[in-house]
Amino acid sequence: MSTPVSPVLEAVRERALATARPERLGRVDEMLGLHLRVTGLRAAVGDLVEVLGATSLLAEVAASSSAGLTCLPLGDTRGTSIGAVVRHTGGPLRIRVGEQLAGRVLDGLGRPVDGGPALHGMAEVTVDNDAPDALSRPRIDHQLRMGVRALDALVPCGRGQRLGIMAGSGVGKSSLLSMIARGTDAEISVIALVGERGREVREFLENDLGPEGLARSVVVVATSDAPPVERLRAAFVATRIAEWFRDAGRHVVLMMDSLTRVAMAQREIGLSAGEPPATRGYPPSVFGLLPRLLERAGTSPTGSITGLYTVLVEGDDMQDPIGDTARSILDGHVVLSRRLATSGHFPSIDVLESISRVTSAVTTRDHQADATLLRRMLAAHRDVRELVEIGAYVTGSDPDADAAIARMGRINDFLRQSMDDSTALEATRAGLHDLVAS
Repeated sequence: MSTPVSPVLEAVRERALATARPERLGRVDEMLGLHLRVTGLRAAVGDLVEVLGATSLLAEVAASSSAGLTCLPLGDTRGTSIGAVVRHTGGPLRIRVGEQLAGRVLDGLGRPVDGGPALHGMAEVTVDNDAPDALSRPRIDHQLRMGVRALDALVPCGRGQRLGIMAGSGVGKSSLLSMIARGTDAEISVIALVGERGREVREFLENDLGPEGLARSVVVVATSDAPPVERLRAAFVATRIAEWFRDAGRHVVLMMDSLTRVAMAQREIGLSAGEPPATRGYPPSVFGLLPRLLERAGTSPTGSITGLYTVLVEGDDMQDPIGDTARSILDGHVVLSRRLATSGHFPSIDVLESISRVTSAVTTRDHQADATLLRRMLAAHRDVRELVEIGAYVTGSDPDADAAIARMGRINDFLRQSMDDSTALEATRAGLHDLVAS
C-alpha cells in the first residue's frame, strides 16, 4: 500500500516541476495602433502574456491567427520595441477576493491603489465567470431601499434587480449614484468607476461616498486615460468581486459608472483586433459583451447582486445603440431629464419615462395604487402644462389635471431631494400616500 503524500509535499513537488518545465518564449513582431503582434508563442484568447524588457508590460490576447497573436497592452508601450521577448504568464487575469477588500480602492486589474497593505492570504480567482443558471435564480420579492424618494416611491428596485440610469452628459448620473451608495441598505457595495475623469475619483471617495460609505464598499477605478483593456477589465473585476460576496451569502449592490464607457473600451479593442464596425461604429463584439456582463448580476441560491448601471446616451437620444441594448437586457431603467436638471430639480428623474419591471413583485397593492395615481396626475399635468402657463386651461376639464395643479408644489417637494438627504422606506411610503390622499 502506497503512503499518502502530504499536501505540503505535493505543493513543493508541483512547484519543482513547474520550475523545471521548459518555458516557450515568443517575440514582438509588429506594433500598430493599440495592438502588438506576437509570434512564436501559443496562448488562448483572454490569456495574459508579459513583454520582457527594462520594464515588463502585460498584454491580453485578443485574437489569434496564422500570423500570430494579436495582444492588447495593459499599460504604456513606451520603450517596447520590435523583437522584444514575450512569455506566457500561464493563464488569464486573476484577482484576489475576500472580506479584507471592504474599504479598499483597486485599479482596473484588481491591484490596490489606495496606499494600503498588500492583499495577502486571500483567495485568488479568474475574472471571467458564468452567470447563475436561469432556473436556479430565486424570484425577486424584496424591495431594496435606495434612500431616494422618487425611486423608492415610483421606480422601486428589488433586491437582485438590474437597473439602468440613463441620461446625457452632465445631467446628474454620478451624483445620483453616489446618493444611492450612501442611502442604500445593502450589506456591501461594489463600485466601478470606468472611464471617469481622474479629478473626480478623489472627490467621489471623500465627498460623495465619505468614510462611512467607503468602509462598506469596494471601489474599482479605471480612469479615462487607462488602456482600453484595463477599462474593460475593470467592469469584470468589479462584477467578479460582487459575485464572491454573493456566493458568500451576502446581498450586494454593484454600481457601475458607466456602462457606455465599458462598451467604448470594447469598441476600441474590437476595431484594433480587426473587427468590422457595425452600428454607429460599434463592432458586433460589443453587443455580445453586454449580456455576458449584465446577466452575471442578479439573484442566486446563496445571495444577490443588485446591479445599477449608468448609461451615457449620445445627445440625450434614448434610442442610442448602447442605451437601447442595455434597456432590453436590464430589469428597468431610470431616465434623467436635462430640462429638470437645468431648472434646479435634483435628482432630475423623469418618473413618467422611468420604469421598474419588478414593481408588482416588491410592493404592496396599496403602494402600487398610490404610485399609479401619482403617475396619472403627473401625466395629466404634463398634457395641460402649456395651457396652464398661458391661462387657457379651464378648471374641471380633467379631474387628474385639477388634482395635479392643486398639489404640484407638494409633488415637487416630494420628488426633490438634497444630496445629503436619505429617506427611510416607510417614510417614503407614508409621504406618497399622504400626497395622493383625497
